[in-house]
Amino acid sequence: MRSTASALLLAIATTTAWGQEPARGELLYATHCATCHSERLHEREKSKIRSLADLRDEVARWAPQTRHRFTLDEREDVVQHLNRTHYKLRN
Repeated sequence: MRSTASALLLAIATTTAWGQEPARGELLYATHCATCHSERLHEREKSKIRSLADLRDEVARWAPQTRHRFTLDEREDVVQHLNRTHYKLRN
């Protein structure tokens, strides 16, 4: 388990492409967002999210509620994680 976490952290640390690290988005979400709500929140019927712009706005809106200062790249990774796993929106 420890070697898997170390490998994941190494992969995150070496990532330079904007919004291109699926594992980082998942890890950031699990670490900083899922503590207040489960991913089931994203599966509710009356979602406000209708576009990637909506999703980006919501992530930006709630990011300050965490104790982590998200960079733009990190927020985009969370957006991409949520889109890939729940919303499946197109650009």
